[in-house]
Amino acid sequence: MDDIATLDRRQGPHGEVVLRRRGAHFEIIANGCFLMDTSDGRSERLLVDAAYATLLPTVSDPHVLIGGLGVGFSLAHAARDPRWGQIAVVEREDAIVDWHRTGPLRTISDPALSDARTRIIHADLVDYVRITQDRFDALCLDIDNGPDWTVTEGNDSLYSPAGLARCARLLNPGGVLAVWSAQPSTAFEQALRNAGFTGVRTEEIRVARGVPDVVHLGVRPA
Repeated sequence: MDDIATLDRRQGPHGEVVLRRRGAHFEIIANGCFLMDTSDGRSERLLVDAAYATLLPTVSDPHVLIGGLGVGFSLAHAARDPRWGQIAVVEREDAIVDWHRTGPLRTISDPALSDARTRIIHADLVDYVRITQDRFDALCLDIDNGPDWTVTEGNDSLYSPAGLARCARLLNPGGVLAVWSAQPSTAFEQALRNAGFTGVRTEEIRVARGVPDVVHLGVRPA
């Protein structure tokens, strides 16, 4: 059995967040709910790659918004790709940002945080999507275990018809919405279509146990 050590525990605006080390890997727990760990970042990297691959070939230096810093895999992967223009990351938890800037997760994200293209936005993603005037070519969202399994109750609104309309408003014409999930959701696929997104599809990554991790994708019409 892997040794488990609690490295930091803090009260944030939405409850407790904990950073633990389990054997050789780190994991983040929110209010007792497992969020993610560093054991396998394939689906977090797929989130970024699938979004880029879905963009129109005429888009150059696309701007991407990553919703949720997490363990940093999506940010680190985006920053390793010189094809991305600006890279914005929205994170609401001070603790998570600290773990990346000066804590144990710095080994994952330090080159990305030092990249001139990277901008960290300290905000709740749900609020940011509602009020920002920024525009992007891709939104890569990973703040929950999926549209059907949210971390906090208020996150439900992000996947509602109004929330998806706000996401579409942030996208330039032809822009891509990519949403990570720990399980496929046919209901969310239909919600994307109902919200006017085209080319809706789901890409899967097989995991060691249980149903595949997935990325749901939709395009704002050009």
